[in-house]
Amino acid sequence: MKKLFSIIAITALVFAGTLSSKAATVQTMPSNVQTLMTAATVTIIQDEGGTATEEPGFHQELKNRFVEGGPGFMGVVLLCLILGLAFAIERIIYLNLSTTNTKKLAQNVEDALNSGGVEAAKEVCRNTKGPVASIYYQGLDRANEGVESAEKAVVAYGGVQMGQLEKNVSWISLFIAIAPMLGFMGTVIGMIDAFDKIQAAGDMNPSLVAGGIKIALLTTVFGLIVAIILQIFYNYIIAKIDSIVNSMEDASITLIDMLVDFKNK
Repeated sequence: MKKLFSIIAITALVFAGTLSSKAATVQTMPSNVQTLMTAATVTIIQDEGGTATEEPGFHQELKNRFVEGGPGFMGVVLLCLILGLAFAIERIIYLNLSTTNTKKLAQNVEDALNSGGVEAAKEVCRNTKGPVASIYYQGLDRANEGVESAEKAVVAYGGVQMGQLEKNVSWISLFIAIAPMLGFMGTVIGMIDAFDKIQAAGDMNPSLVAGGIKIALLTTVFGLIVAIILQIFYNYIIAKIDSIVNSMEDASITLIDMLVDFKNK
């Protein structure tokens, strides 16, 4: 539960930071620049009677469409977006912190191994963050038992680290699947309601069901938008995990080679 709250807090801080930075940028601009930006954002349309009307911007239009879709399904779709982004941001932060320079780490471990032995190499791994350093430490910890024991430890602990990298990724894929499904469900329910109105009225009047059909279709649109946004984050996370896993495999081979050379010496 604490971890879930921390994930939601991270998302809230990101959105709040974005909004505050935009507000600060606008406030620091000269007044004439702010006037030009306001004029560019809001379009003034003159109707036949000469009355000026404001065309809503993208955010206001998005808000209006969201309200028109109804609080039921639209609220659930929005919840899928918030939770999906929370898990995605948490994974991105974790993966970026887990990324290390494996070549530099391997060189430092090799130098420490040749100069101070296994304990010095373990100290280098202990002072380095990331899954590669953890795998190196487990392999070096079994080095005195033989190269084969060290190799088994590296393989076993590599699987553990891979599980840590893929943690919570399944939740993101779940929200990617649920969001459009909820949208489609809202559309189907809206269409059923529209046909109920036709049946009750006994007349096929387009104006009778047009509003209901529009509201029903809005749920599908927002569900697809949420799925697209989360899919982009999901693909980035998967690519990042694959990159770290490849680095772990290369580093494991390098460690075994170093231990073989150290034993031969």
